[in-house]
Amino acid sequence: MAEIAGASRTAVLVCQGRAAAHDLVAPDRFADPTALPLLREDERVPVRLVRDGRAPKEWRARVEFETVKAITELMVPRTVAIDDAVRARPLPQVVILGAGLDGRAWRMPELAGTAVFEVDQPASQADKRARAAALTGAPPAYVPVDFRTDDLSAKLAAAGHAGDRPTTWIWEGVVPYLTPAEVEATVGALAACSAPGSRLVVNFQLPVPFLKLGFLVARAVSRSAGRSSVFAREPWRSTWTPKAMADLLARHGYTVVADQNMLDTAEGMPVPVQHRRSLAQSQVQVADRD
Repeated sequence: MAEIAGASRTAVLVCQGRAAAHDLVAPDRFADPTALPLLREDERVPVRLVRDGRAPKEWRARVEFETVKAITELMVPRTVAIDDAVRARPLPQVVILGAGLDGRAWRMPELAGTAVFEVDQPASQADKRARAAALTGAPPAYVPVDFRTDDLSAKLAAAGHAGDRPTTWIWEGVVPYLTPAEVEATVGALAACSAPGSRLVVNFQLPVPFLKLGFLVARAVSRSAGRSSVFAREPWRSTWTPKAMADLLARHGYTVVADQNMLDTAEGMPVPVQHRRSLAQSQVQVADRD
């Protein structure tokens, strides 16, 4: 499986985290059998090491191991929080924004009979479609969108999305990579094709001290291992307080009905918690449009 230029590297890392956690971490709440098949063979190596608890001695491999191990801890509560919000209000359509290597269309039985659309940048979506050939079952409707130039509602309508029917929007792991203006514009675009009764599940990152320092350290560690940081090409451009995000959603007709911090979610499951700061920085809000 050849790598496609321009495809998201963070999407691969997130998928590695889900694959490492599958049936091992909180198995009564979390499972993702689609994650490992979506990975190339070289991407599965650190996943197996994390699952086996075998930290390699060689520095480059150790950096990769620790990176996957850290993201694994975040992915379990984040995935559970979003899945629970989708299950709690079944709707006839689901749109996954910036879908990356998401496997919900295949792994969630609750979505059987639901029209599922995946929206992503063309290069990332081409990569996903090539990888998804390994999965069985009905695929989602793929909607390649360049958010800088394309009309989201027009692209979705052309793919079969009905703007007069309620929709669950899943917006996971994307907001930090957008500027505040791009986040607001996207929420406006969603509102324009959200019928009453629609639900938006949005994941975002909270502003914390020393954020830039943390990225510099991560990049330095990656360089020391002879590899580029996943954040070098996909830097964070915005963080939000829960109030700021709730106010933004309210301006576009959404009312927040649930607000979860991932550290609280993890501690309530429970799952092993080692990276408290990373978990505490991640938030999931659920907002309904009535």
